[in-house]
Amino acid sequence: MTKRNKIIYWIATIWLSLGMVSSGIVQIIHLKEEVDLMTHLGYPLYFLTIIGVWKMLGVIAVLVPKFPLIKEWAYAGFFIAMTGAMISHIAVGDGLKESFGPVLLIVLTVVSWYFRPADRRLIPA
Repeated sequence: MTKRNKIIYWIATIWLSLGMVSSGIVQIIHLKEEVDLMTHLGYPLYFLTIIGVWKMLGVIAVLVPKFPLIKEWAYAGFFIAMTGAMISHIAVGDGLKESFGPVLLIVLTVVSWYFRPADRRLIPA
């Protein structure tokens, strides 16, 4: 892995992790704004706890060395959750502004996954 790719990986992974942890925390504690958003999107409030906990576990999986299969599942989970969030905003008629966060996290997920080091892959490149 080149130094450039390693820098890209760690920048994307750190920002992805910060985004997932921060949004996961507000979901777990049922922050009023997050409760209002979930209600606006039409989801039950218990969904906040489920998504928040899985985000935290996904961040741990992505950051901890080894366990490449678990990392693949975490990246897939991030991608599915964020595309679901983006589509949910579109479905209820929200503008592009409301979809910015999920789209940014999708991009960070893909970049982090693509540039991950060989020891974090199922089949080393």
